[in-house]
Amino acid sequence: MFVYMNGQIIKQDEVRISPFDHGFLYGLGVFETFRLYNGHPFLLDDHLERLNKSLETLMIERAFTRDEIMEIVISLSNANELKDAYIRLNVSAGNGEIGLQTDVYKKPNVIMFQKPLQPPKEMQEKEGVWLETKRNTPELSERLKSHHYLNNIAAKREIGNDLRKEGIFFTSEGFIAEGIVSNVFWIKGGTLYTPTIETGILNGVTRQLVMALAKKNGWRMEEGYYKKEQLLEAEEAFFTNSIQEIVPIVCINSRVFPGRKGKHAKNLYEDYSLHREELWSRNQL
Repeated sequence: MFVYMNGQIIKQDEVRISPFDHGFLYGLGVFETFRLYNGHPFLLDDHLERLNKSLETLMIERAFTRDEIMEIVISLSNANELKDAYIRLNVSAGNGEIGLQTDVYKKPNVIMFQKPLQPPKEMQEKEGVWLETKRNTPELSERLKSHHYLNNIAAKREIGNDLRKEGIFFTSEGFIAEGIVSNVFWIKGGTLYTPTIETGILNGVTRQLVMALAKKNGWRMEEGYYKKEQLLEAEEAFFTNSIQEIVPIVCINSRVFPGRKGKHAKNLYEDYSLHREELWSRNQL
């Protein structure tokens, strides 16, 4: 496979990053993952909006436009001969002296990875698992999609490598937060519920799209602070992220949910699927 790095398309085993990169030394870096459907980068504008905001927050002097990223995506996809793919766009602070830096980072390292990923023929399903590991609080005022992943790794180790399972974090106060690599939703009485970003969760791009789809379709929507009993009383529940899309929950412990048979998740997924090859942003709905 080929990788893009700082203006060049090179073989993945030729990628070199200095140990003086502050992304390596201090975790100063952010990334976005998105999917390419038949050559279209789904919700790219929304991903870049979040990425550019995060870079500004981290004082990394770099911003990306759709045109710039599309040029990279096309070049990399041609090199790898892919039309359907997983893409990770990674921006680290760049090289600096050993020690904490307060100045702006002016020469970040930009890398784009890609691997083949075909559109699913139907929704995946997963078992939800309550985590003992608590969701840590964001390092800043809101959670960034940053290189700081130890909390997620600890949670993943807790549930193991079973791809049919997703862990569900609680905050230290006992409120439902999010999945290890996902946001969580549930439906009861015609209302779609999801934890507020004030719980310290990542405001996922797919999370925002699902909320926009719910609004477009006239659903009631509520964000708030919820205990696990409220989720367990739901009619349906599902996870969301940009790679796995909408993933219905089949059970949490002994509580069984309808999974992909649930009509609300099915309707959302069908609506979602219609837009894969056309939407640049949820704002187009």
